[in-house]
Amino acid sequence: MKVALIKDVSGLGKKNDVKTVSDGYALNFLIPQKSAEIATRAVLARVELTKKQEVAEKKIKEDLLSMNLHSIHDKVVEIEREANDKGGLFASIHKEEIAKLAHEELEVDILPEFIVLDKPIKELGEHKIDIKVNGKSATFTLNVKGK
Repeated sequence: MKVALIKDVSGLGKKNDVKTVSDGYALNFLIPQKSAEIATRAVLARVELTKKQEVAEKKIKEDLLSMNLHSIHDKVVEIEREANDKGGLFASIHKEEIAKLAHEELEVDILPEFIVLDKPIKELGEHKIDIKVNGKSATFTLNVKGK
């Protein structure tokens, strides 16, 4: 049975993917859990439209960020987090949180995929955050302070 995923399903696919699954899996799990719906023509058309809109929105955000990269270069964003006495954070800081902080502090929309981060930030101190989009790049500093 072909289904269109309404939300991300671990081990199967992401939202708006169209997948072929067994009838039992679709009827007994995916559809009752509101994770998928049967892939009718109308549903497939809606999924395609949604995908096109998402691609267009991403392109607009890329272009805006590319034009505004100079405004974030060499800026400093400060954040307070709980840490142990050795300076290790209790909860690491990921790309998604950095993107949200940049939006709040620098007033620039940055998609997490544009942030170059080798691993999540797990300690206090200053961390250089690289942003790369459309072949251009900028760097700002994330200063993590303890509470």
